[in-house]
Amino acid sequence: MLMTDLLYARAQMGLSLAFHIVFAAAGVALPVLMVLSDLKARRTGDADYRLLSQKLAKGTAILFAVGAVSGTVLSFELGLLWPEFMGRYGEVIGLPFSLEGVAFFTEAIFLGIYLYGRERVSPGLHLFSGVMVAVSGAASAFFVTLVNTFMNDPSGFTPTPAGPTDVQPLVAMFSPGWQYQTAHVLLSCYQASAFAMAGIHAFVLLRHPGAAFHRKALSIALPLACVTALLQPLVGDLSAKHVARAQPVKLAAMEAHYETQRGAPIRLGGDVEIPKGLSILAFADPDAEVKGLNDFPRDEWPPVPKVHLAFQLMVGTGSLMALLALVTLAYRVRKKAWPEGRRMTWAWLLTGPLGVVAMEAGWLVTEWGRQPWIVRGVMRTSEAVTPVPHLSAPFWTFTAVYLFLGVTVVFLLARQVAGTLPGRDGGDAHVH
Repeated sequence: MLMTDLLYARAQMGLSLAFHIVFAAAGVALPVLMVLSDLKARRTGDADYRLLSQKLAKGTAILFAVGAVSGTVLSFELGLLWPEFMGRYGEVIGLPFSLEGVAFFTEAIFLGIYLYGRERVSPGLHLFSGVMVAVSGAASAFFVTLVNTFMNDPSGFTPTPAGPTDVQPLVAMFSPGWQYQTAHVLLSCYQASAFAMAGIHAFVLLRHPGAAFHRKALSIALPLACVTALLQPLVGDLSAKHVARAQPVKLAAMEAHYETQRGAPIRLGGDVEIPKGLSILAFADPDAEVKGLNDFPRDEWPPVPKVHLAFQLMVGTGSLMALLALVTLAYRVRKKAWPEGRRMTWAWLLTGPLGVVAMEAGWLVTEWGRQPWIVRGVMRTSEAVTPVPHLSAPFWTFTAVYLFLGVTVVFLLARQVAGTLPGRDGGDAHVH
């Protein structure tokens, strides 16, 4: 397919978001795991937990630095690739962007204190700085998600041919459904990071079963992973119910539902059908009417196969993680300990990447599902794109930059993990 400048602009924004979201999620979740490790170290005096909090702090710093770079790129791209959107709606939705900047700088300040003040400030202030890093990271993600909520369900202004009037920034910032989308995003950050951390330490434990440091690290990651994996389907259900009411065409694309129908079924994988399942999930009513794609103008359809596939991937991976969380918590309740057997360790290794997969798939559902609008029902994506030609050049340039940054980050994080292996300086042999 011949790529137009519009497609290159969308592809560049999509690539930037897909790359940035991984580091943004880690910036939200790793400080929580860092503080939990720090608390455990203070309570038990165990040097392994202290070392873990230090390693997590270094990992947070690495990911924070890369996230700052990719986030800055995104800020420039919003203005350079989509000038009509920022020109018309910048005043409407500028408040959460400003607050996100405040949260970002607050996080940077307290991360510096936590990293370099361990022996220079009081223990209470040091722990408080860690908590503030976690709170600031969550606030940053919260404010950015509010912008996306506005784009999906705009409010707080009166649209006119000349642009928005009667602007109410607070109403725009808290557009309908903000509570579902922000909760869904924050949970996905904690879930993806906790599962990734569990997967990394499970990998080491399969090779070095006696590595006490990694067993303790797993005990920090598993509670957060299990709780978020079980909460996420509940919040996702509330979010889907809001989408059914506010964006019925997106719901129809998510489910590849073409004909309006009462008592609509859910189709799993195209072959298995659950009678009245979609009506129940969307409206909590087995006889509720669910609008199909054919009720909407064809030029307002999202890319149905892509949205449907991404949604199925999100739900499928989320279900696998929730199932593993249930089994793990059942073992914990019954045995009064976290699972240690090879089968469960393998299970956590294999599901380690699924949190990131589900998170990326969920964002694709959100972004593809809003097309062809950049601000749903008000401004089309094609109306917002820059008139500057030859957008293929920055797309391939940034692709190369992101590949370089990705390889660099993997190398740096691998060195952090390698330093904790038995027999390495800083690992079990050193601690014990």
